[in-house]
Amino acid sequence: MSIFKYKDKNVFYQLDGNKDNPKLLILNGIMMSTKSWQPFMETLTEHFHVLRVDFLDQGQSDKMTDNYKQDMQIDLLKALLDELKIKKINLVGISYGGEVALSFALKHQTYVQRLILFNSSAYTNPLLKDIGRSWIKAGQTRDGSLYYKTTIPIIYSPSYYEAKLEWMQKREEILTPIFSNPEFLDAMERLTLSAESFDVRDQLKDLDIHTLIITADEDFLTPRKEQEYLAKHIKNAHWMTIPGVGHASMYENPLLFTSLITGFFLVKQETYQI
Repeated sequence: MSIFKYKDKNVFYQLDGNKDNPKLLILNGIMMSTKSWQPFMETLTEHFHVLRVDFLDQGQSDKMTDNYKQDMQIDLLKALLDELKIKKINLVGISYGGEVALSFALKHQTYVQRLILFNSSAYTNPLLKDIGRSWIKAGQTRDGSLYYKTTIPIIYSPSYYEAKLEWMQKREEILTPIFSNPEFLDAMERLTLSAESFDVRDQLKDLDIHTLIITADEDFLTPRKEQEYLAKHIKNAHWMTIPGVGHASMYENPLLFTSLITGFFLVKQETYQI
């Protein structure tokens, strides 16, 4: 177990793989933790020295007591990289982690080699804000089953949900007790609120990093138009769509997920220059 102290808070992180490999920092979605990436680690550590971290209010990191802004997570990452003496990383984030990754890249461009954003946007639009507020309302009931039904089905594509219905039902049994835990629900409320003020639209023109933007074509939380906006306003943007997947694109198509990461970060740009 690796613990980093940030402003008197314990932050959990893991470093895996050959330290001589390119550095990869992978950032969690809002309900995820370092453990969420375990199915991908065998492949990723073949090619990268992989850094995973639980944001404050996530996983094995300390919980907060007061509300905060997402900027705190960005400053935490900067402090962690400095502590580990990492000066250059490839950075990938999904959803909440994508927002933090984008904000970090804008604020600390010299640290970022290349950037991948899965299921991300440039700001928290009114619809996403209201979805987040519905999650908070469900969490305040302390009804784990209600919280599950409010948050989880919408992150999958309809076809995947139906095809994996038995697995989804077992997952509900596992997650409902967790989603009944007041400490978890309060942390989720703070995380959700921290993203409400996220808005980097006026800064995108300043980003000068090759950025791969991934759309999941059945994503109902951060739909295609959000990634289209990113692609139009980031000068070195590369944009593609994964068909038939929802917001949890990495679980619905793990082969493509890992292929995109390894390909985009490892291939030298000059190799294909004509």
